[in-house]
Amino acid sequence: MAQDDPAAFDAMLAELAERRQEFREQRYVPRDFVERLKRLGLYRCATPERFGGETMPPAEFLKKIERISAVDGSTGWVASFGSQLVYLGSLPLETQAKLYAGGPDVVFAGALFPIQQATPTERGFLVNGRWKFASGCMAADIICVGIPGDDLTSGKPRGALIRPERLEIVRDWDVVGMRGTGSFDLIAEDVEVDREWTFIRGGEPVVDEPLYRYPAITYVAQSLSVVSAGVARAALDFAEEVGSGRGSITGAPRLADRAYYRAGIAEAEATLRSARAYFYEAADEAWETLVAGGLVSDEQNAHLRLSAAHLARTASEVVHKVVSLSGTAAIYQDHPLPALLGDALVPQEHAFLSPAMYDAAGAVLMGLPPTVPAFR
Repeated sequence: MAQDDPAAFDAMLAELAERRQEFREQRYVPRDFVERLKRLGLYRCATPERFGGETMPPAEFLKKIERISAVDGSTGWVASFGSQLVYLGSLPLETQAKLYAGGPDVVFAGALFPIQQATPTERGFLVNGRWKFASGCMAADIICVGIPGDDLTSGKPRGALIRPERLEIVRDWDVVGMRGTGSFDLIAEDVEVDREWTFIRGGEPVVDEPLYRYPAITYVAQSLSVVSAGVARAALDFAEEVGSGRGSITGAPRLADRAYYRAGIAEAEATLRSARAYFYEAADEAWETLVAGGLVSDEQNAHLRLSAAHLARTASEVVHKVVSLSGTAAIYQDHPLPALLGDALVPQEHAFLSPAMYDAAGAVLMGLPPTVPAFR
């Protein structure tokens, strides 16, 4: 296990730089590379310690995802699902013991929406339907699909956990950004799922560990948002390196010799770093509260959600800014910036990071209920 081995992490990033185009072309991160991420501990850092997990403070995990995303946003997105085992904290402990029986390095993927009907059976539910956006499903050990809630879930949907071999994966992911995430559709035909292998999304965890008191949906939102920061970092690094290089094909001064380019890139640096500082400040404050034995307050959670949504939108704006400053070179398909532009577009479109989060956070900060469901 190389969770604290910087050299192993750097070696992984070097391989990723060589293979990212392969992942984009085949539209998913393959199992052999996900296994490498496992060996770095990214898929055990949210596993309960009682089942062999090695808890990683959220900010530390998020910084690792940011570094991966600076090399390839799609791989960062897939790696970020290492945080999402916190979703499963409300599963019965007996079920969790079975889930982690083969070891703590479990790769989780999910396609919760659109919620599909499930017929109650004596054992649980007979599941049928088609779900979208199952990021990382090609290398997953367990997959969640969304089914309706009932009187026991207070209206919240259930997630049903199914082994991938019991589902059909439809490789229909054809998008302008995050092409390598393998966010394919899933189809289930008469798959029976025992009730104990279902959970309430956002339900109360039965695991009493600090990470499982961190708001689960909020942590997922942060993990997706930080991918944007990595993509924006890649765009700025490219702009600063190229700007100091060759001149224009028209004979005009090189980009670094133009005042508007210098000022624009400097402004973009300040903008990204400011949003990033708020993001990590909120994460550190919440974690310190939990480690001290407290609970994350509604106000702290509002800052977590607000900073995540703000980082995603800010990072996208930064990449757009870099492209707008880069001249005609950036219009070519083989130029690095168009791919980064597409990758930066996607995270801000996720429901957890939508503009509605500003309103919801503002409501909480003013002592009102959040204006969106599933806010923590």
